Amino acid sequence: MRRLSTSRKWLYWLALVAFGCATNPVTGRKELAMITEQQEIAMGQQADKEVQAAIGLYPDDELQNYVARLGKELAARSERPHLPWTFRVVNDAAVNAFALPGGFIYVTRGLLTHLNSEAELVSVLGHEIGHVTARHSVSQISKAQLASLGLGIAMILQPQAAQAYGDLAQTGLSVLFLKYGRDDERQADDLGLRYMVQNGYDPRAMPEVFDVLGRVSQGQGRLPNWLSSHPDPGARAQRASTAVAGQTLDFSRLRVDRDEFLGQIDGVVFGEDPREGYFEGSLFLHPALRFQIRFPEGWKTQNQKQAVVAISPREDAVVALTLAPGESAERAAREFLSQQGIQGRQAWRDRIGGLPATSYTFDAVTQNAQLSGVAAWVEHSGRVFRLLGYTSANRFRNYGDTLAASLASFDRVTDPRVLNVEPRRVDIVKLRDDTTLDEFVREYPSSVPAGTVALINHLDSGEQLAAGEGAKRVTGGPGR
Repeated sequence: MRRLSTSRKWLYWLALVAFGCATNPVTGRKELAMITEQQEIAMGQQADKEVQAAIGLYPDDELQNYVARLGKELAARSERPHLPWTFRVVNDAAVNAFALPGGFIYVTRGLLTHLNSEAELVSVLGHEIGHVTARHSVSQISKAQLASLGLGIAMILQPQAAQAYGDLAQTGLSVLFLKYGRDDERQADDLGLRYMVQNGYDPRAMPEVFDVLGRVSQGQGRLPNWLSSHPDPGARAQRASTAVAGQTLDFSRLRVDRDEFLGQIDGVVFGEDPREGYFEGSLFLHPALRFQIRFPEGWKTQNQKQAVVAISPREDAVVALTLAPGESAERAAREFLSQQGIQGRQAWRDRIGGLPATSYTFDAVTQNAQLSGVAAWVEHSGRVFRLLGYTSANRFRNYGDTLAASLASFDRVTDPRVLNVEPRRVDIVKLRDDTTLDEFVREYPSSVPAGTVALINHLDSGEQLAAGEGAKRVTGGPGR
């Protein structure tokens, strides 16, 4: 262990005096605790609201209840059963899972579509529970706060310092950006294995999860978020396999529950959901809200839950579309232009795409720059859409026409092909005979490449699927 400098030792001991310490529920060791359990829970509750607003929950009560039941069964036998444990499936195509302080655990629908059994799901939930029971996020926050105290040791003894750290619930989604160290991740893996075995699940599912996530990373050219702190998921799988081999277990008595799990994910949306908007080149189409807009050619685009954004190749101009509160374009425009630092210059259009609109060119002064742009509010189907195109004031002459053309392209969607588009979904097929992967792909076509079918079934080309076993294919989607 690295020795602390004299000043760091004094800082550490002064922090203990000012804030105290707590016993880690997992290790039994005393640790610096600048956050009480009540504050930890409050932080999680606040961030949970923001996760739901920013990402959204997957709209399937049966699946939500299934995941929550499994998670709560694991948590009830953990070192912190009294926490308000909450388990949710978020409506995100990314392959990911994460934990917030206080017992708030999330798995994405994207992750669920890449798992093949209840035991595999339990291994993920157990790992995330381990982060909470071992207070990893609390430890990270406490260390960050301790480091900030180095700006002046004497402030620890001042009442206002404690006050500054009192309202920790306001940290919100910032806790999602905490990075766990490798030791924390290994400990969470170990705890996940322990919780699995305690609840009667086959722990061999954990290395299987690491294997498939490693394959996801190879296909994407980057690691899934859940493995982002570990550049070598193969080593992590090997470590888990070694841990399993060191236990004396009767695997025939342990649960895998493949059929139960596959039944739960049958019909789950696979990949991005086109009902929430999708791109055809630079044209963005939103079937559910019945609109379209064409962004500038060659610009980088992103469809987020609360906004659609395009950024110029030089990253010096932006077009963004969001919903504005209320039903009046004129009122939304007045509220925007009444903000400090924003000055409307001249009215631009009163109709866009044949729809009622209020629009202006504007200037804005921020702390870092002077901006100029075009803003429009369009009334459509009982909603107000805010369209915003801007750049730095000295570049508006170069970008003005491009920004205006993009905003003016907003229009209704009337094409039945777009309005009736459906997402891709997982379809579970019960096999009548032993079938190779290649035969399965031929007999049961998918709307995704064969390599994706192999990935989500954890198979390689030439491997066989057993008769009576459920196998995943993907059906539907745009153009199907």
